[in-house]
Amino acid sequence: MLAGHSLTDALAGVPAASRAAVMDLGYGTVRFLARYRWLLARLLSRADTDPRIVGVMLAALHALASGRREEHTVVDQAVDAVAGIRRGSAKGLVNAVLRAYLRGREALDAEASGDEVCRYCYPAWWIARLKRAYPEVWREVLDAGNEHPPMTLRVNRRHATAGEYLAKLEAAGLPARAIGGAAIMLDKPVQVERLPGFFEGRVSVQDLGAQFASPMLDARDGMRVLDACAAPGGKTGHLLELADLDLTAVDADESRLTRVRQNLSRLGLSAKLIGGDCGDPQFLSRWQDGFDRILLDAPCSASGVVRRHPDAKWLRRESDLGQFAAAQTRILAALWQLLGRDGKLLYATCSVFPEENAERITAFLDTHRDARLIRQSNDGQLLPNRDHDGFYYALLGKEC
Repeated sequence: MLAGHSLTDALAGVPAASRAAVMDLGYGTVRFLARYRWLLARLLSRADTDPRIVGVMLAALHALASGRREEHTVVDQAVDAVAGIRRGSAKGLVNAVLRAYLRGREALDAEASGDEVCRYCYPAWWIARLKRAYPEVWREVLDAGNEHPPMTLRVNRRHATAGEYLAKLEAAGLPARAIGGAAIMLDKPVQVERLPGFFEGRVSVQDLGAQFASPMLDARDGMRVLDACAAPGGKTGHLLELADLDLTAVDADESRLTRVRQNLSRLGLSAKLIGGDCGDPQFLSRWQDGFDRILLDAPCSASGVVRRHPDAKWLRRESDLGQFAAAQTRILAALWQLLGRDGKLLYATCSVFPEENAERITAFLDTHRDARLIRQSNDGQLLPNRDHDGFYYALLGKEC
């Protein structure tokens, strides 16, 4: 990630046997990256430009801060790790830096907590925007984004109720609780292989906040539905679990439709899958008849799901918000032309920034007299908390 790559890409080649441990270390380090960078700046007597050695020290600082392993083990393993990266002084440098942290840990941690970026571990611009948007709860929003995300399941109602599936989990020794509708939250995350009936389509992994979308769209049997920006297909599958639909799923990245296809195959459901730009009128011109329902899961900053993708905090730039807003406006206006009379369009993002959410809808309503706001979930914005990630939903209706 220090080289500009995503965590997903960086960890793709990790062997399965060590993947869980490496992911825990990697995600934890990136989640609190600002603090560990600050500490390194205090502890290094000289700049070391080799990102591999810097990465080892950042990860070691997280391992020490988390307290999950013996301190001497962490130091020894970090020293051994850099031995294969660069000969010479690297081992001595890493050993000295980590032991200096342990000696001055209390004072260093106290000083770091006085710095707002270090305290919350977000870019300064991100913190400033949340302060303006949510002056009463901005701290809670930031802290929620640094928590370990829960593992939430969506029970396929074509096969069982949430209560019935809870009983299966209990029999499998997997403690969990129902949290509304078809959603169940596990006490502890597990590999999907342990979930009863997962590969038979009985259940899917999907955050509670993401599960609000499909019921809100109000799609009913026989309707023509367009799922725009559909990959990886969680909402696509949920829509088809709720009703028998003539559903078309589109994504600009055609390669990502493979995930949609795999998800639908596991669930025993089907849809038309097409690669294309939902903001391109020429691409959309293939559909002459209007859709009854459209779900627009718009491209966004993903600021509401950073506890699942902590690298987004550091890869994203403030200027990206304007680019996302322009794309959202373009796609929404283009798709509106495909919505039939009396149809409904659900605008959705996994963002907490108003520029991508309520401001986009207000601007759209100002320029489209045939559009009305039917409802917004929780006044539009779902902020991340212990039960769900951050999402925005606005259901629009097309007047006759």
